[in-house]
Amino acid sequence: MNNQLLLEKANAMGQSTLIDFLEIRFIEIGEDYIISQMPVNEKTCQPNRILHGGASAALAETTGSIAAMLLANPDPENYLVLGIDIMMNHVRGVEFGKQVFAKASLLHKGKTLQHWDVKITDEEGKLVSYGKHTTIITKKR
Repeated sequence: MNNQLLLEKANAMGQSTLIDFLEIRFIEIGEDYIISQMPVNEKTCQPNRILHGGASAALAETTGSIAAMLLANPDPENYLVLGIDIMMNHVRGVEFGKQVFAKASLLHKGKTLQHWDVKITDEEGKLVSYGKHTTIITKKR
């Protein structure tokens, strides 16, 4: 499947979910990474109108999980990819009205577990948050 079709599939997967509510969109995909974007708005900010750390974590887990679903699952008809761990560090705030971008890059692809490096940056490319996300491939019931 070509990259444009993978992006369309990634964006379709989020309809009527938290992904859709937070307005997360996938904008670039490669062999071992995916990039998404999310607005800092009334849905994703703290009361003081900067990006909420929980929204950053949701963006990171979403980006890593969708990357694993599209890039690391050898048999999507019979297997699910699930996030089992997320660890984030926040280093800078982002003001209301801006966009943030998450890049999930594959660190290790095992038979069952995948480890993803996730970096969130602002519109100027400055690091906002970084972390690790672990996913597992498990048989559908």
